[in-house]
Amino acid sequence: MQNSDPYSITTVEQLRARLHDPHPATPKKLLTALDEQAIEFIGRSPFLVIGTADAEGNQDVSPKGDPAGFVAILDSHTLLIPERKGNRLAFGFRNILANPHVGLIFMVPDTDETLRVNGVAELTVDPAVLERLSARGAPAIMAMRVHVRECFFHCGKALIRSALWQPQSWPARGRISFGRYIAPGKETEQKLDKLIEQDYKNNL
Repeated sequence: MQNSDPYSITTVEQLRARLHDPHPATPKKLLTALDEQAIEFIGRSPFLVIGTADAEGNQDVSPKGDPAGFVAILDSHTLLIPERKGNRLAFGFRNILANPHVGLIFMVPDTDETLRVNGVAELTVDPAVLERLSARGAPAIMAMRVHVRECFFHCGKALIRSALWQPQSWPARGRISFGRYIAPGKETEQKLDKLIEQDYKNNL
């Protein structure tokens, strides 16, 4: 697709002219394995997002959450991420089968810094692994084994600017109506939303 925007950035030189070079110390935080601080952070994290892409470059980003420490650390180069009950679309997993490169961002509530991990993933249904990743009395459905290639902490400026952890900045609590997408119509929407709410309570 031809770009008609005269202000488009199309070269690394243009990019650097706008952003400038990183501080000389910044590249030193780029690690090729999990260090002690990264391992401790993952152990406190109840939430992460996983970015994947298929062979053609079509992307997907998927959230994963469970009690803090739900991601198992085998060693400084290997993570195990459990799969629980979900929508079964499997976009990210299908991407991994075609292109195993993944990017992860770990978050810890009320902590401004995030941990970014890049690596190569594979899927497993090894019974011992699934049992190790059990939660709420049930083993994981499947597991993603991530071989760490790069690891680094991201500064807290984005979360500070967003006021993500400041309750006084939060909007009124709400929930998306999936019923509106599935079967529009006030009565039907409400029935479906109640069923989904029950599913949240009973099928985590």
